[in-house]
Amino acid sequence: MKKENTSNAPLVAVDLFAGAGGFSLAAILAGFSIDFAVENEKFAIQSYKNNICKLPGGKETVVFEKSIMEYDPSKIREERFCNRSCDLLLGGPPCQGFSTHRILDAGVNDPRNELVLAYFDFVKALTPRIFLMENVPGIMWDRHKSYLSKFYEEGRKAGYRLFPPAVLNARDFGVPQRRKRVFILGLRKDVDSKDFVWPPEPTHYAPQKSRDGMAPWLTCAHVFDSAPANDSTDIHMNHGPKLVEAFKNTPINGGSRRDSRRVLRCHEKHDGHKDVYGRIDPSMPAPTMTTACINPSKGRFVHPTEHHGITVRQAARIQTFPDNFTFVGGLTAAGRQIGNAVPVELGKFLIKYIKTNLIDRVPDQVSLGALAHLNEQEVELA
Repeated sequence: MKKENTSNAPLVAVDLFAGAGGFSLAAILAGFSIDFAVENEKFAIQSYKNNICKLPGGKETVVFEKSIMEYDPSKIREERFCNRSCDLLLGGPPCQGFSTHRILDAGVNDPRNELVLAYFDFVKALTPRIFLMENVPGIMWDRHKSYLSKFYEEGRKAGYRLFPPAVLNARDFGVPQRRKRVFILGLRKDVDSKDFVWPPEPTHYAPQKSRDGMAPWLTCAHVFDSAPANDSTDIHMNHGPKLVEAFKNTPINGGSRRDSRRVLRCHEKHDGHKDVYGRIDPSMPAPTMTTACINPSKGRFVHPTEHHGITVRQAARIQTFPDNFTFVGGLTAAGRQIGNAVPVELGKFLIKYIKTNLIDRVPDQVSLGALAHLNEQEVELA
C-alpha cells in the first residue's frame, strides 16, 4: 500500500503537457514539489529545465521528453511512485483542436484531441488524490462532446468525482489579462469534499461593479515598466517601414486595424480580425496572450505607446511569470511557450484553494486499495 501524504509531509504534484512550466511554477509557489513533467517540444523543455528544475520544488523533477503517447503510465508509476502517492496531477492537453479560432468543423476528430484521453491514462495509473485539467472553452462545443463525455466516463470508472467544467476568466482572479479557460477538477472518492465549493468565487471585479472588500480588475499598466537590466527577453519583432507607419497611425492606448489604415488582400474579402495591429490599453486587463502574442498581425499586441509589438518580457508579465523566468528558442518559440501557459498567478490561486479546502482539512484515511469498494457515482456535465 502506498504511503499517503499527510498535512506534515511534502506534497507531490505531476505536470503533463508541461510546456515551459507555468502550471509547475504555480504548484511550487502553492507548496508542492514536482516529481515529474512530460513535454516533447524542445525549446519548452529547455525553458522548463532552466527555470523549474532550479527551484527548491523542482530540483528533483524528472522531465520526460517524448510525446505522452510514447509512455506507459503504469511503468512510470512503478518507477516514480512505488512507495508513495501522488497528491495532485496537473496538465493542459494541447488545445488547438478545440480553439475558437478554428472554423466550421475544423478540429472534429483532430488526432490531438486523443491527448485528452492520454492525460486520463495517467490519472488512472497514478491515482492522484486530485487532478486539475486546463483547456480552452472550445472543448465544450457540441462537436467535441464525445471526447469530453469519454473523459468524464473514464473518471467515473476510475473512482473519481468530477465537477462540471468551470469556465474561469483570469482577470477575475488577479491576472491582468482577459483570458477564459476551462478547468476540470477531479477528486478521488476517498477525498473529503463536504461543503467544498467549485469553482471558487472571483476575487476581482469590474471597477464599476467592485464589491465591498473586493479588488477591481488589475490593469496591465505595470507590464510596460522598464525590464530588468540585461533581460534577454526584453525583445520585440523588427518591423518594416510600412508596418511602423501603420502603428504610428494607430491611436495611443487603443485603436485597431481600421485606424492603422493598413489593408491586406485578406481584409478586402471580409471585415473580421479588427483587433490586429491594435494597441493594448494599459488602463484595462490585457487581451488574451495567444501563441502569437508577440506578432501584431495576429491580434491586439501593439505596445500602448511605442511603434512596435510587445516584447517577450511584457507578454510574460501579462501571463504573470516573474521577471527572472526566461524562455529559450527566440521570439516565435518564446511567444508559443507564453501563450500556451496557464497564468502563473491563476494557477497558484486555484492550487492553493484546492490545497486549503481539500488537502489540509483532514488527513486522507482511506487506502488506495479501498477504492475498488467505493460506490460509483454518476457524473453529469454542466
